[in-house]
Amino acid sequence: MSDGLSPQARSRATPTSVRTEFYREEFIKHQRCLQQQRESFSDDAILEAEAALARILARLDQLCCKDDADEVVSRLLRQFDLVTHVSALSDPRNVH
Repeated sequence: MSDGLSPQARSRATPTSVRTEFYREEFIKHQRCLQQQRESFSDDAILEAEAALARILARLDQLCCKDDADEVVSRLLRQFDLVTHVSALSDPRNVH
């Protein structure tokens, strides 16, 4: 089944779409974790974090097309990780 893209167009499209989906999954992990930690934060803090996540997810395709996408998106993920600590959940050093 053909997708209608030339091999050159497909090779250019794939890295960005793969990157976008990877980052989307990472932000969704933070979103889920934030929901689980809801009682630990004020309602205003939760609303602000949810709004920021929604804005990022809405613009993720655009962000991932930029030359500095990895830097920008990684910085955003690190900022959310300061609150949610998602990275600690998958850090093998934290396994007992």
